Amino acid sequence: MSSAPEPVSLNNHHRDTLVKIFQHPTSHNIEWNDVVSLLTVTGSIDEHRDGKFEVHLETEVRYLDRPKHKDIDVQMVVDLRHMLTDAGYGPEVDRLIDKGAED
Repeated sequence: MSSAPEPVSLNNHHRDTLVKIFQHPTSHNIEWNDVVSLLTVTGSIDEHRDGKFEVHLETEVRYLDRPKHKDIDVQMVVDLRHMLTDAGYGPEVDRLIDKGAED
Protein backbone atom coordinates (compact mmCIF):
# COMPACT_ATOMS: atom_id res chain seq x y z
CA MET A 1 0.00 0.00 0.00
CA SER A 2 1.51 3.29 -1.04
CA SER A 3 1.29 6.37 1.10
CA ALA A 4 0.18 9.74 -0.21
CA PRO A 5 2.96 11.92 -1.58
CA GLU A 6 4.32 14.73 0.53
CA PRO A 7 2.73 18.09 -0.27
CA VAL A 8 4.63 19.95 -2.94
CA SER A 9 4.72 23.64 -3.65
CA LEU A 10 2.67 23.99 -6.80
CA ASN A 11 2.28 27.44 -8.21
CA ASN A 12 -0.95 28.42 -9.96
CA HIS A 13 0.45 27.40 -13.32
CA HIS A 14 1.29 23.86 -12.10
CA ARG A 15 -2.06 23.60 -10.36
CA ASP A 16 -3.90 24.61 -13.55
CA THR A 17 -2.00 21.98 -15.54
CA LEU A 18 -2.85 19.27 -13.01
CA VAL A 19 -6.52 20.28 -13.07
CA LYS A 20 -6.54 20.17 -16.90
CA ILE A 21 -5.03 16.67 -16.89
CA PHE A 22 -7.82 15.33 -14.66
CA GLN A 23 -10.57 17.42 -16.25
CA HIS A 24 -13.59 15.69 -17.82
CA PRO A 25 -14.22 15.93 -20.68
CA THR A 26 -10.56 15.70 -21.60
CA SER A 27 -8.90 19.01 -22.32
CA HIS A 28 -7.31 19.37 -25.76
CA ASN A 29 -5.13 22.38 -24.96
CA ILE A 30 -2.52 21.10 -22.52
CA GLU A 31 0.91 22.23 -23.65
CA TRP A 32 3.86 19.84 -23.48
CA ASN A 33 6.04 22.50 -21.82
CA ASP A 34 3.44 22.83 -19.04
CA VAL A 35 3.47 19.05 -18.51
CA VAL A 36 7.28 19.01 -18.31
CA SER A 37 7.18 21.84 -15.77
CA LEU A 38 4.62 19.98 -13.63
CA LEU A 39 6.54 16.69 -13.77
CA THR A 40 9.76 18.49 -12.79
CA VAL A 41 8.07 19.74 -9.61
CA THR A 42 6.24 16.51 -8.70
CA GLY A 43 9.10 14.18 -9.62
CA SER A 44 11.90 14.31 -12.16
CA ILE A 45 12.11 14.15 -15.93
CA ASP A 46 15.13 13.49 -18.15
CA GLU A 47 15.35 13.66 -21.94
CA HIS A 48 17.26 10.86 -23.65
CA ARG A 49 19.12 11.06 -26.95
CA ASP A 50 16.37 9.10 -28.72
CA GLY A 51 13.85 11.83 -27.87
CA LYS A 52 12.10 9.88 -25.14
CA PHE A 53 11.54 11.42 -21.74
CA GLU A 54 12.15 9.33 -18.63
CA VAL A 55 9.73 10.36 -15.88
CA HIS A 56 10.20 9.42 -12.21
CA LEU A 57 7.22 9.90 -9.88
CA GLU A 58 7.50 8.28 -6.47
CA THR A 59 8.54 4.68 -7.32
CA GLU A 60 7.09 4.84 -10.84
CA VAL A 61 9.28 5.18 -13.92
CA ARG A 62 7.59 5.82 -17.26
CA TYR A 63 8.75 6.85 -20.69
CA LEU A 64 6.98 9.46 -22.80
CA ASP A 65 7.53 10.59 -26.37
CA ARG A 66 7.68 14.30 -27.13
CA PRO A 67 4.49 15.24 -28.98
CA LYS A 68 4.77 16.42 -32.58
CA HIS A 69 2.85 19.60 -31.75
CA LYS A 70 2.92 21.94 -28.74
CA ASP A 71 -0.21 20.35 -27.22
CA ILE A 72 -0.33 16.77 -25.96
CA ASP A 73 -2.84 14.34 -27.43
CA VAL A 74 -5.70 12.59 -25.65
CA GLN A 75 -3.73 9.34 -25.24
CA MET A 76 -0.94 11.18 -23.43
CA VAL A 77 -3.51 12.83 -21.14
CA VAL A 78 -4.83 9.36 -20.26
CA ASP A 79 -1.27 8.07 -19.71
CA LEU A 80 -0.49 11.06 -17.46
CA ARG A 81 -3.66 10.45 -15.44
CA HIS A 82 -2.62 6.85 -14.84
CA MET A 83 0.95 7.84 -13.99
CA LEU A 84 -0.06 10.59 -11.58
CA THR A 85 -2.77 8.43 -9.98
CA ASP A 86 -0.33 5.53 -9.50
CA ALA A 87 2.08 7.95 -7.81
CA GLY A 88 -0.63 9.09 -5.40
CA TYR A 89 -1.79 12.22 -7.20
CA GLY A 90 -5.34 12.65 -8.35
CA PRO A 91 -8.14 15.04 -9.14
CA GLU A 92 -8.35 16.15 -5.47
CA VAL A 93 -5.61 18.71 -6.07
CA ASP A 94 -6.04 20.63 -2.80
CA ARG A 95 -4.60 17.85 -0.62
CA LEU A 96 -1.42 17.86 -2.71
CA ILE A 97 -0.66 21.52 -2.37
CA ASP A 98 1.51 22.89 0.39
CA LYS A 99 -0.35 26.06 1.31
CA GLY A 100 2.80 27.52 2.85
CA ALA A 101 0.90 28.36 6.05
CA GLU A 102 3.17 26.28 8.27
CA ASP A 103 6.93 26.76 8.08
